[in-house]
Amino acid sequence: MSQPPDEHADELLSAARTATGDELRSLTYFTADDVEQLYLRSDLSRTADLVGFAENERQGFHAQSMYADTQLGDYRFTVRVFENGYLTRVIANDHGVWVTTDSMEMDRFEELASALASILRSFDPA
Repeated sequence: MSQPPDEHADELLSAARTATGDELRSLTYFTADDVEQLYLRSDLSRTADLVGFAENERQGFHAQSMYADTQLGDYRFTVRVFENGYLTRVIANDHGVWVTTDSMEMDRFEELASALASILRSFDPA
């Protein structure tokens, strides 16, 4: 299964924890072909359908080009709102992460996305 090298996985998790604190629920890395959960908070169950989530979040690869050259500017990240939390998807080139969190202020989602995008841009998927 494709996953970021250990040092990048650690960087991604550290950035997510810094931006979200105790609100961090999970962190999952994905490419067009693979998905790997890097973190799951201990009070949560491992019942999520990661493959199903990944199929949906991979649509973001297309969004990068679909939104290119619009008056909105470059696509940066997506936040999805659910009854029990939030999902933030960040993509850079051919790989990305989604982070689930408890409720947070919007500026923290922006901080989270910016930090994760910077790390994703620093390495290519293996």
